Amino acid sequence: MSAPAQGRLGPLMTWGFAVLMLILAGVCVWLGTWQMHRLAEKEALIAAVDARLTAAPISVPDAESWEGLNLEALNFQPVSLTGAFRYNQTVTVFTSLANARGPASGPGYWVVTPFALADGGTVFVNRGFVPEAFQEAAVTDPEGETGQVTITGLFRPGEKAGFMTPEANTSDRIEWVRDPQRLAKLVDPALAPFAPFYVDLPAGAPGQLPQGGETVVEFPNNHLGYAYTWYGFAVVAVVMLGFWLWRQRRGG
Repeated sequence: MSAPAQGRLGPLMTWGFAVLMLILAGVCVWLGTWQMHRLAEKEALIAAVDARLTAAPISVPDAESWEGLNLEALNFQPVSLTGAFRYNQTVTVFTSLANARGPASGPGYWVVTPFALADGGTVFVNRGFVPEAFQEAAVTDPEGETGQVTITGLFRPGEKAGFMTPEANTSDRIEWVRDPQRLAKLVDPALAPFAPFYVDLPAGAPGQLPQGGETVVEFPNNHLGYAYTWYGFAVVAVVMLGFWLWRQRRGG
C-alpha cells in the first residue's frame, strides 16, 4: 500500500480538521447573532431612557416598596420628593468630572446630602459637583434650608464598589462610590431606613455650587461592530477551509 503524497493528510485527519473549522465558523456565527440580540436590547434601553428623561416627574417610591424594587426600570426617571435636607450629615464622593455642563470640572467631589422624606425613610440626594478645594466647606457648611421642601431630580440606582475600592475616609467624610449602603455608614443611623437608590439634582443658577445637572446619560453601544467582526471571522474560517481542501486535492 502506498503512503499518502507529501503534503497531504489522511482522510481521518482531513475530515477532522474540516469539522473543527466548521465548528469554529458556527461558533463565530452564534457569537455574531448574540451580539445582534444585544444590539436590539441596547437600542430598546436607549429609547426607553430617552422617553423617561422627558417624562413628567413621578412620586419617589415610598419606603415600604424599597425592598425588591426594580431599580433599573426607574433609572433616569424624574422623581419628586417631599421632605427635609439634613445638611449636617452631608458626605462627599470623590470623582473627576469631564465634559462638564457647568464651569467647574476636573478632580472634585459629589456633594451628597441625606433627604428625610415626609412619609418616612431617607434618600441620598446628589446636589452636584464641587472642585477639590471646596470639599471641607461642603461637609461643614451649617447653612441651608432645613424645613420641608419638595424637590425634583433623576432616580439613579446605587453604584457598586469594586474589590479595589478603598474604605471610606470617615474623618473627612469622603466616600469613593455613590453606594447608599456605604453612605449610610457615614450618617446618623436614626435616619434609617435608607433608600437603595439616590437622586441627582438638576442644574441650578449659573456658577452656583454644588454644580447640579451633571448626570451622565451614556450607554456604550459597540454591538454592531462586534457582530460584524464575528461574522467576518466565520467567513474567513470557511474560505480558509475551502482553500485548504482545494490544496489537499491538488496534492499539497
